[in-house]
Amino acid sequence: MTDTLKYASCDVVIIGAGPTGLSAATALKRAGIEHVMVLDREPEAGGIPRQCGHPPFGIREYKRLMTGPSYAKMLVDTALKADVNIELKSTVTELKPEGVLTVASPEGLTELTAKRVLFATGVRETPRSARMVSGDRGLGICNTGTLQSMFHLKKMIPFRRPVVVGTEIVSFSALSNCKKAGICPVAMLEEDTRPTLRWPLHYATHLFGVPLLLNTCVVNILGNERVEAVQVADENGSLREIACDGVLFTGKFTPESSLARMSHLTFDPVTGSPVVDQFGRCSDLSYYAAGNVMQPRFGSDTSAAVPLYYTADNLPQPVKVAGQCWQEGKLAAGHIVKDLSGALPAASA
Repeated sequence: MTDTLKYASCDVVIIGAGPTGLSAATALKRAGIEHVMVLDREPEAGGIPRQCGHPPFGIREYKRLMTGPSYAKMLVDTALKADVNIELKSTVTELKPEGVLTVASPEGLTELTAKRVLFATGVRETPRSARMVSGDRGLGICNTGTLQSMFHLKKMIPFRRPVVVGTEIVSFSALSNCKKAGICPVAMLEEDTRPTLRWPLHYATHLFGVPLLLNTCVVNILGNERVEAVQVADENGSLREIACDGVLFTGKFTPESSLARMSHLTFDPVTGSPVVDQFGRCSDLSYYAAGNVMQPRFGSDTSAAVPLYYTADNLPQPVKVAGQCWQEGKLAAGHIVKDLSGALPAASA
């Protein structure tokens, strides 16, 4: 892995060094594609799992139970052994037609050309600002990614008795992180009539000893230097205060697709993802997209390029877990290999 770009052109460039990108890169190299480059803006490869100090990771991919950091290291080591070129601290700033990229690295701006480009940029949690939650800006407000980064990478604890907002799978991951850090959430809030994570997994709140409040949303955060309480509303609009020292916003993921949004590629404003065909190809056929950056339209048919994963009660999952992204990376790599050899069929109507 390096911090500077080695090549001005290559066969395939992958944007994002998480499970999707590293899986695709490894599969491409094993299929005989010579020059495969993975770009990532972070100083370390592995994606979000490297911040998740808990299992289960790796069961599908490596047939073993792993924590996030050990899983991320395995992904990176596997890619490096396959001779994948991973370029860190490298941010793609512009997409141009036919696989031409502008990349900012420690050496400055570089123009990079690839026969094919794969988006594997994943998703991000919706922050407080986009949730329209008013109130003071005291210390103790963060999302799951920030909590994981602070605790597992920086050994810091942002609060002791927070309110957790959301009931997605990442929300319960946050509860696990809280328990390890000695943090005792005072409540988990869900604005809907039932948890997003379906039966029976949402009963984990009882195991963590955290009250689950349904039909409840945060409308105001109180406290100047630090969060002191939140004002919440129930389904009837009745207000009350919950004393706490922090607010942990979890889930409500949106695709990390700002590059596609600002580019010449056709963009779907409903899903927040690039528009792709059944093989994951974008409107410019030099570009592909896979993993969590691709959010399907729930309730409609989906292509083989964008598998739609379901919860136990047959409802679409809001976000794919690492193993599913890893599988999609392999699938995308297979399509790209066929494409480069001229064997990929035309897009269906």
